[in-house]
Amino acid sequence: MANDTEPLALSRRERQIMDILFRLGRATAQQVLEEMSDAPSYSAVRAHLSVLEGKGLVGHESEGPRYVYFPDRDVQKERRQALRHVVQTFFAGSAAKAAAALLDEGVRRMSTEDLDALMAKIERARRKDGER
Repeated sequence: MANDTEPLALSRRERQIMDILFRLGRATAQQVLEEMSDAPSYSAVRAHLSVLEGKGLVGHESEGPRYVYFPDRDVQKERRQALRHVVQTFFAGSAAKAAAALLDEGVRRMSTEDLDALMAKIERARRKDGER
């Protein structure tokens, strides 16, 4: 299993399946298959889910005749870890450069509410920094 600073070491298909499970929360193998682009066979999806379960990344519950799979990882922790990896890899560790890239003209326009929430977080960070 990966530690807190390293992204999960997954194959392309495993990452694709984990992304689907994080997005949906819970899904059967068939639902995962339906969400996949250039999907492999149903058997391959089941095999990947078994591998992910063996790695401790996915759990399942029986619902009637089928298994329902879910990520066995904390979504917030995974989100922070992925973001930390992107910032380190593409922005030389600079959160300011990463935030600026998100605000650049080429990126989706943010709503007024999103901008207000971002400004509030910036102000809280400034106050915290001033306390040191």
